Formats: sequence, C-alpha cells, structure tokens
Amino acid sequence: MFEGQPKGLFALALANTGERFGYYTMIAVFALFLRANFGLSAGTAGLIYSIFLAMVYLAPLFGGMLADKYGYGKMVTIGIIVMFFGYLFLSVPLGGNTIALACMLAALLLISMGTGLFKGNLRVMVGNLYDDPLYKDKRDSGFSIFYMAINIGALFAPTAAVEIKEWAETSLGFSSNDAYHFSFAVACLSLVLSILIYYAFRYTFRSAEASVQSSAAAAKHEEELSPADTKARIVALCLVFAVVIFFWMSFHQNGLTLTYFANEFTQKTSTGIQSMAFDVINLVMIILIVYASFSLVQSKTSKGKSISVVVIMAALAVLYYKYQRISGSVDVSAPIFQQFNPFYVVALTPVSMAIFGSLAKKGKEPSAPRKIAYGMLVAAVAYLVMMVASMGLNTPDAQKVAGDGGTFVSANWLIGTYLILTFGELLLSPMGISFVSKVAPPKYKGLMMGGWFVATAAGNMLVSVGGFLWGGLPLWVVWLVFIIVCTISAAFMFAMMKRLEKVAK
Repeated sequence: MFEGQPKGLFALALANTGERFGYYTMIAVFALFLRANFGLSAGTAGLIYSIFLAMVYLAPLFGGMLADKYGYGKMVTIGIIVMFFGYLFLSVPLGGNTIALACMLAALLLISMGTGLFKGNLRVMVGNLYDDPLYKDKRDSGFSIFYMAINIGALFAPTAAVEIKEWAETSLGFSSNDAYHFSFAVACLSLVLSILIYYAFRYTFRSAEASVQSSAAAAKHEEELSPADTKARIVALCLVFAVVIFFWMSFHQNGLTLTYFANEFTQKTSTGIQSMAFDVINLVMIILIVYASFSLVQSKTSKGKSISVVVIMAALAVLYYKYQRISGSVDVSAPIFQQFNPFYVVALTPVSMAIFGSLAKKGKEPSAPRKIAYGMLVAAVAYLVMMVASMGLNTPDAQKVAGDGGTFVSANWLIGTYLILTFGELLLSPMGISFVSKVAPPKYKGLMMGGWFVATAAGNMLVSVGGFLWGGLPLWVVWLVFIIVCTISAAFMFAMMKRLEKVAK
C-alpha cells in the first residue's frame, strides 16, 4: 500500500492532516453553535453554514489561478498564515450580539480565503509528484493515501470539539456558548503543527512547488496537446464537476440535517457494546487491527509479521479491557457522530485499495469516471437507509413540541448511514481529485483543480436546502430529495461515460 510512493506524498499528507484536524474540529460544532449562540433558526443557521462551506470550496479557484502564475508552494504558505488569523478571531468569545455576528463572519471570510490558497494547491503539488514516470502508475493509490491522511485529522476532531467544550464549561467555568470558542481555538494550534511539518520536510517535495508555467518539462508536454485535445479535456472535467455538485450537496448534510437528526431524533445515551463506538480510542484500535492485518499478509519478513501480530494482540487487549469496564450508559452528543465518516475512510482505504488493486491486475478495475458514478448510487442508498429509519417519526417541528416525549431511534441508523456514505465518498472524492490531476491540461492544473472545488462549493451552497426542508415536512421527504438528486446524477454520468473514459486513457 505504502511501497513505491514518493516521499513527498507523506510530508504533504501530514501537513494537510494538521490543517484538516483544526477545520473539522471547528465544523463539528459550528451549526449547533450558530443556533445556540445567536438564536438562529435551523434554516438560517443552515444558510450561513452552507455559504461558509461554499466559500471554502469556491476560493481554491482563485487560489489556483494565483498559484499557476506565482507558484504552488508560495500560495500554500500564505494560505496557512491567513487561516491562522481567521481561526484566531473566531476563537475569541464576544457574545451573541450583532457585533459578535459581524466579527464571526469576518473570521469566516479569512478562513475561506486562506483555505482557497492552501487546499487546492496542496493537492496540485501531490499530483505533480506523479508526473515523474517512476510514479505514474501510483497516482490513484497515492491520492487514496492522501485522502486517508485527511481523515485521520477529521477522526479525532469531533471528540476534541466535544471534550474541549466540556472542559471549558466544567473546569474553567465558561458558559456553554462561550465554551464553543475553545473548540475553534484548536484550529490555531493545528495550523502551527502543519506549517512546521511543511517546512521540516520541504526538501522531499520542493520540485512540486513551482508553477507549471515555469516548468520546461510541463511546457513541452503541453505542446503535445492540440487545441482540440485541450478543449475535450476541459469539457470532460466540467461534466464531472456538474455531477459532483449533487454528491457534495448530499454528503455534507453530515454537518447539518444528519447532525440535526442526531440531536433531535437519536437516543441520547448508549449502553453495552454499542457504547464502545463512541470512544475514539476504540476506533483507533480497530484501525490498528485493520492495518496490522494487511501488514501481516503482505510482509515479506518474519520480523514484519511478528510486529504485526504484536500490534493486533495489543489492540485486541485494549478493546477487551475497555469492554470489561463498560458500566451503565454513556451520553451521546450529536457532533460525535461525525467521527464515524473519517473512521470509516481510514479503516476502509486499505480494503478499497486492495480490491481495486486486485481488479487492476485482472484488467477489470473500473475507470475513475465509472467509480464516480457508482459513488453517486451508493450515496442514494445511504439516504434510503435514513428514509427507512425516519418512517413513523414526528416532523422536526412536532418533535420540538413533544420534547422528551418524542420518538427517538437507535444510533445504529446513523452509524450505518455514515458507513454507506463513506463507501460512496471513497469511490468519488479521491478518484475525482486523481482524475482532475491526470486529465487537466498542464498549464491549467491549478485552475482545473480549483474547478473541482468550485463544484464542491456549489454543492455546499445547496446543502442549505436540507436546512430549509427541516421543519414541517415529514423526515422521509427530506431524505427522498437527496435520493433523487444522487440517482439522477449517476444516470447522467453513465450517459456521458464513453466521452469521459476517452480522455482518461
């Protein structure tokens, strides 16, 4: 899995892990913070949430344009600095008045601008590592590893957000609303870690920092593309961008309607073995077992196999110890459900790579566009599960009136939904980024990677649809909307498949 990859991949992945940890710590509680601190309705909070997400993903278009001209490494560094000040301003508790709201919006603007310079350009640098013929066949697996690293940061974020907020309340005496800002402050520290990693290991990827316009090799390659080929590639990418809009519209409900569902319709406590799922340490142990198992099978030395066995036994011992100490019930906070998606990504990435690696050896691996289409269908299945879970439940408005007398469902419905959504994400997101880095005409790499994030931004703007549907409508209607858009998008992808696969060859 990790063999044969360029060293720069791991440095860039770790730098991104730190930044993503801070971002997802903040985003885990952001929608709840908006409603609690400013007294906003579900729709208004959802609109602010989706606009922010859209800005975070729209800004890379402009960041890519600047990087194509001035260099990717320079823009990444500036982006980290700008983000740091944005998170720093957001971490200051100013209350819930109009001035505080304006300051929060200004902080969000800085975060989105910094992310625009950082996010897409770091991915372009990863793609540049694979322009070397030595690593050409490792591109898809490299982006899967990079995507996995992102989710390692995201895995710990919900627990960090909840625990730090509770610590600020209980130990420092801050009010519940002011305590949210301590969760936001974590992002400042994580960005410091990211910049330290970036510069400590910069020597491993320095060649990938330069803008494509200054690269003689890239310029030579660009001459080999005719205007017609360049146009065909750009059109194919735009078709993919149009489709992934609706995936992100559906997927990023994890921070909005799925969090609302966790907060309003899911049982607030968990007992027995199910309660172990809400302890991030247990999830880490499972991840260690998965990776050590793969190492055990793939290792070529007895020492490697022995180490793998020791890791597996140690992780199982920790899980057994934790199971024996289960007593009573544990409280389940709504944001904690957001840890399941990154957990599944990290745990399932080697499984996914093994499956597609095996198919590749047999010449049967689906193309990147086909994987994206499958990802859309899988996302539709995830919301079908939510639709089934919601049958017979109150509307959100009625549930609010009912209070503790309302109907609540098992946490397993959401845990299962996140599992299915993650399968869709693994098929679509890392493969989509790899597709862009492979197909984009060299002199437009930054711009086209920015286009991927513009599509994500458009999808994030549409996330607010879920917030506005959340109220008087039956819950099954809310989920049906996402089933329909994902299914139609998949059908469109399959209709365009020949054109997309032609440029991907």
